[in-house]
Amino acid sequence: MNRNVEPLDPSKINITSRILHQPPLDELINVLTEGLTGNFAEATVEMADCPNFNGWPYNFYREGLCGNPILLEVGGPAYLLPTVQTDKFYDVKSLLRQINYNYDTLVIGAGAGPWPHTGCNCELIMKLNVVNDKVSAGYRLGMGVANGTHYAFVNKSNGECILERIVANEDETTFALLANLYVCEGKPGKVIKVRAKKRTGNLDFISCMQKALAKHYEDKLVGLGGMFEVRNGKVKQHIMPAFSDTPLTSESQLNNWLRFYDMKTPLIAVGTFVSAETDLDLRVQHFHSAFDENRLGGHYHIDTTPDTIEYEGYFNVAATLYRVDQPPNKLQFGKD
Repeated sequence: MNRNVEPLDPSKINITSRILHQPPLDELINVLTEGLTGNFAEATVEMADCPNFNGWPYNFYREGLCGNPILLEVGGPAYLLPTVQTDKFYDVKSLLRQINYNYDTLVIGAGAGPWPHTGCNCELIMKLNVVNDKVSAGYRLGMGVANGTHYAFVNKSNGECILERIVANEDETTFALLANLYVCEGKPGKVIKVRAKKRTGNLDFISCMQKALAKHYEDKLVGLGGMFEVRNGKVKQHIMPAFSDTPLTSESQLNNWLRFYDMKTPLIAVGTFVSAETDLDLRVQHFHSAFDENRLGGHYHIDTTPDTIEYEGYFNVAATLYRVDQPPNKLQFGKD
């Protein structure tokens, strides 16, 4: 496969913006609490200060989740399925310039890794601090970026997970095919803190909150982004292997191609969730997790040890959603 692929020029792809509904926070807390208490034996939702995400084990290189919060929803599974579209390659920094996001910036979220850079398809766990003056100037000199990003690969020899972390000062900000990213100035401040223990229902941690949003805000689009840490158990996750040589045209074919794992915790996940797909064909939830000490990472599905599992998450409500390069054809599977 030709690795000499340049990121798409964002001025030549379709980018639309949509103002999101920002509910009163006390109302939103009640909505999320209702969703969580129906699925976990213990659950609390409150306003709280972020922990300092600057250092270990988070490595966001920014302190918090506040300051001009937006969502960047890029591409989609339709660029992977049924066959991969290798021209769908993007650069976060050029996208930020295109939408005039002129701040020192934290970008966190889930996507497909930059196979032209890594040499192989992989999962992206993006944690990126971009300094604005370097973004504006468009420099690519290994400056202006602090990188906590991970890639999760399938080991071709034994099928196990390989987790790689980008060098902290590496100016590598690309990804392929799709991404669901939360973007803000990374400032400290009050956010929504969620804690949950002992899963009693069938929904995963994010799904029970997403479905609560969908039920309560039927006519309004609400979007959140942030992170959660999962502890004291194991989690079902997948990693994409090398691109399939044959078209993947059904959910069963997709699942046979993906590699699934029962991964031990702790794991730290980043991503976004929204109240509805809408006409923008949004992915209603997407989180990827990783943890250096475990050498594990991938796409979060659900915990597999419901009796012992513990979650602690921090989320903020986005003001605007930018839909970047929306696929022309809506895919009916592959969004789990």
